[in-house]
Amino acid sequence: MIFPTRLIAIMRKELLQLRRDRMSLGLIAGIPVMQLLLFGYAINMDVRNLTAGIADQANTHLSRQFIADLEQTQVLKFHYNVAAPQQLEELLRSGKISLGVHIPVDFDRRVLDKSRTAADLLVDGADPTILGVANQLANTPVRFDTGQRPVKQARTFEVRSFYNPERRTVVNIVPGLIGVILTLTMMMFTAVSIVREREHGNLELLINTPVSTGQLMIGKVVPYILIGLVQLALVVTIGKFLFKVPVQGSVLHLYLGAAVFIAANLSLGLFVSTIAKTQFQAMQVTFFVLLPSILLSGFIFPFDGMPRFAQYLGEVLPITHFIRISRGIMLREASIFELRGEVFMLLSFTAVAMTAAVLRFSRRLD
Repeated sequence: MIFPTRLIAIMRKELLQLRRDRMSLGLIAGIPVMQLLLFGYAINMDVRNLTAGIADQANTHLSRQFIADLEQTQVLKFHYNVAAPQQLEELLRSGKISLGVHIPVDFDRRVLDKSRTAADLLVDGADPTILGVANQLANTPVRFDTGQRPVKQARTFEVRSFYNPERRTVVNIVPGLIGVILTLTMMMFTAVSIVREREHGNLELLINTPVSTGQLMIGKVVPYILIGLVQLALVVTIGKFLFKVPVQGSVLHLYLGAAVFIAANLSLGLFVSTIAKTQFQAMQVTFFVLLPSILLSGFIFPFDGMPRFAQYLGEVLPITHFIRISRGIMLREASIFELRGEVFMLLSFTAVAMTAAVLRFSRRLD
C-alpha cells in the first residue's frame, strides 16, 4: 500500500505545481482550441475572392456581362480597373493583384470565333494554387444575354503565367520558408534571453549596470539581427544553387526588408521574455505564435482565399508582410520602394513590440 500512496502524492504534487504555472495551464487549453479553429474554420481549401484587376478594352454590353459573370463565381474580386494589359502586369509585379483579366477590343468577334480565345488571363504563376484556379477559370463560358445559353467555345481565356514558367512549387515555397525559419529562430533566441539571465543569476548584475532599459533591450536585439542576416544568406544560397530558386530583384533590397522583419521578431521575442518566467514557458509561447504564423500568412494557402477574420489576424503577424516582400523581390523583381507599405507595417510592429517590452521590463528583481 506504500507504493500507491507515494505515487498519488507525486501526482498530487505535480498537479499543484501545474496549477501554480498559469501560463502552462493556459496553453494546455489554448493550443488545441487554436488548432481546432485554424484548421476547422480559418483554413479554407476552396479559394475565393482573389484580388484581381480588369482591363476591358472592348467596353461592350457583352464584355460587361462577362465581367459580371466572373464576379458571380466569387473566385475573383476586381479591385482595380485599368486601361491596358501592361498596367495589369505592373499590378502583378507589385503584388497588388493575383490575377488580371484583359478583354481585347475585338472581344465580341473573338467570342464567335471558336478557333480563338476570347480574352487573356494574367496570373501570378509563382503560386501553383492560384495557377490552378486560373486554369479552371479558362473555361468560363461567355453568354450573349442573361436568358440565353452560353456560347460554346473550347477555351475562353488564354492563360499567361508569370514568374514561374516551369511551374515548380519550390520556387514559391523557399521565399516563404525564409520567413518561417527567421520567425522560429529569432523569436526563440530573444524569448529566452531575459529568462536565461534571471535563471543564471545574471539579471541582478544587468540591473545594477548604468545602462537604461531601452539600451539593454537594443543591445539584446542588434547581435541577433546580424545572425538573422547570416541565416538569410545561407537559405538564399542553398535555395539558388540546390533548388534553382531565382533572386530576380535586388539582393540589397531583400536584406533591408529582412533586417526590418528580423527586428520585428526579435522585439516580439523580447516582449515574450518579459512575460515568461522560465525558458520552457518562453519556448511554449514561441511555438504558440509559430503555428498561426505558418497558416495565416499566405505561406501555404493563398492569403486572399482565407475568411475575412483570418485575414485580419494574418495582417497582425510580421511574417505575412515579409513573405510579400521576399516573394515580391525574389520572384517578381519588385523593389523595396514598391513594397514600402509592408516595410512600414513591420516598422510599426517593431516599435509597438519594443515599447511594450521596455515598459514591462522591471529594473529590479522580483
